[in-house]
Formats: sequence, C-alpha cells, structure tokens
Amino acid sequence: MFKRLLQLPVKPEKSFFLWGPRQTGKTTLLKRLYPDAMWINLLKTDELLRYLQRPALLREEVTALPPGKLIVIDEIQKAPGLLDEIHFLIEERQSVFVLCGSSARKVRRGHANLLGGRALRYELLGLAAAEIGPDFSLERLVNSGPLPSHYGADNYELALRSYVDDYLREEILEEGLTRSLPVFSDFLRVAAIGDTELVNMTNVARETGMAASTVRDHYAILVDTLMGAFLPAFTRRPKRRTIQAPKFYFRDVGVVNHLARRRSIEPGSELFGKAFENWLFHELSVHARYSELFYDLAYWRLSSGIEVDFILNNGKMAIEAKGKARVTGRDIGGLLNFRQDFPEVRHLIVVCLEGRQRKTEDGVMIIPHREFTRMLWEGFWHDSLCY
Repeated sequence: MFKRLLQLPVKPEKSFFLWGPRQTGKTTLLKRLYPDAMWINLLKTDELLRYLQRPALLREEVTALPPGKLIVIDEIQKAPGLLDEIHFLIEERQSVFVLCGSSARKVRRGHANLLGGRALRYELLGLAAAEIGPDFSLERLVNSGPLPSHYGADNYELALRSYVDDYLREEILEEGLTRSLPVFSDFLRVAAIGDTELVNMTNVARETGMAASTVRDHYAILVDTLMGAFLPAFTRRPKRRTIQAPKFYFRDVGVVNHLARRRSIEPGSELFGKAFENWLFHELSVHARYSELFYDLAYWRLSSGIEVDFILNNGKMAIEAKGKARVTGRDIGGLLNFRQDFPEVRHLIVVCLEGRQRKTEDGVMIIPHREFTRMLWEGFWHDSLCY
C-alpha cells in the first residue's frame, strides 16, 4: 500500500471533485478517508440505470439521510445529469458531496460551470517517488509507468495493454468522445512517439491522415481525460528569438512505451533520456498540485536550438533533465544561456543519474534524481516556488 501525499480534507465541509486518470487509486483513497460516507458507485450498471432513468432519486435518498452525512459519488462523469440535483442539495440542504471521476469532459459539455464554484477541485495522479518511498526504482517506473497497479505488477506489459484497451473502450468509445475509435487509436500511436517533443498539429495531421482540427480535438481529449498535458513555452520578455509552440507530455510513460511499441528501456539509451524527462515532468506536476503551491511549468528554447527543459514559477528556477551518469559542460549550456537572458533566476539545476550532488564553477547544481525528489518534497526550494 502506497501512502498518497494528496491532502484531502479529513472532515469535508465543502463539496469537492476528485479527478484522476483511471487506476490512480481514487476510490481506494476515498474509501480509506471516508468509510462512513454514503457511497454511490456508478460503475455498477444497475446503480447507474436507476439514476439515469430518474435523477430525482438522489434528492429523495439524500433528504432521508441524517444531517451532515457525507455522500460520495464515484464515476460522476457517467451521469452528469445528477449535477442538477447535487446543485440543489448543496444550496437547499447544505449537503456535502465528494464527486470522483476520470474525466470532466462529458460533465463539462452538459454542465459547463461544474457547480459554479460550489465545489473544490483536486487531482490524483500517478505515483511520485516520495509516495513509493525507499523502494523507489527509476528504471522500474520509466518502464511500467507510475500507476500503482502497474508499478507493482509482475507483468506490467500485459497490464499496460489492458489499461490502454480499457481506456479506448470505456473512456473514449462508451463516452462518445470521438466518432472513430480506429482513427483515435492511430492518433494515440503518433502522439506517443512525439512524447516530450514540440507539437506540430500540421505534421501530426499529415502522419495520421486527419484534419488539423481533428488532431487538436484529439489532443484535447487526452488533456480532459488526464492522460496528457501541454507544456507551454516560456516567453516572458524574450531578449532573443524563442520557439513558442507547446510541448506535449503523456502523464504515464508506461502508456507511451506501450503505444510506441518500445521494449525494455535501459539507462544510457536515447529512449531512456526521453523517459527520464517524462518522469521529471510527472514529478514536478504532482508536487505542484499536492504541495498546493500550484507553480507554473514551462520550457524555454531559442530558435538556435538552445533549450532548458523546465522553467518553474515564472523563471525563478530552471531545471534540465539529463538521464545520464556523467554531466558535462555541454549539458549546462542551456541553463547558462537562460541566466544570460534572465539574470534574476534563483536556481539552475541539472537532475541526473550522478552519484553525488555537486556545484559547478558557474553556479549550476548537479543533483542526483533521488536527492532532487527528496529536496523537492521536503520544501528545500519552497520560497522560490511560492508566488
């Protein structure tokens, strides 16, 4: 059992949504935190049909509960019509709901305001290194991905295949998010090959044989179902010409491996470097949410090709991901160029596979990946990550 670091309220006084990709452990976490709540699981067909046929049943059942009883509804995206009843119960009865699901896309299409700010929003993502603890293995994670059920699986390749098939069938086909499942499957493969790279909608459209507008919509599906995220370019007061197209990262490098048909990824390979960058993006994304600092992430690239992988908190930190055991002067060139343009940057960091932390003559910190995650979660750079 992994100890999740997402801080949900022990005794909720305000309703909230808990979103997260499939199999991140949302239900397990909520059952542990709220064992005495009234539970409605919309994965059960009979339960789902009852509320789809007569949403008012929810109002009648909740009204019969004692005051203060917490209500948890799992897979809320399957019955977005219930949000009207939930809205009424929050307003008129001061009921408190925990609404759990894997995608807000279907909910938002029918109820754009998602309760009009009457509910908080949390996200549960895959495992962070600090949640795995002393047994954390980077090599294991970049092959299996960060989902709890996959990281600990004996046969994670088979688990990943089943996961992607379930995602396509249950999340995409059954929810009606796209008209053609084969076309979307082909898009997934091309998007996975381009993981961690700049997104060129025209090139993806050419490779998949679909319109650029369809490509944009498919990327939006990945974002809405929390399967991936765009990383914007850092463009604040550029002194030199910079690239402004976004990058795209899947939130699960194991899914990338399966879709791109990659075999075991070993340290020292080019694919390991890409997987290492994906892992670091995941680690930073999780920390930004769970720490409730919500600092922004971006990348910086000059038109000449000089680049820094991650710029944090509007330029206060610059981080380069290097999945290698020896960092050289060439590896820190991007960071030094960034400091030339933005001398107010507080920390220049290379996260890598070296055995010990060190500091170069140029002031760049070279930090082993385990040490970096420890420092991150212990709040070492807290002041620089606060707005």
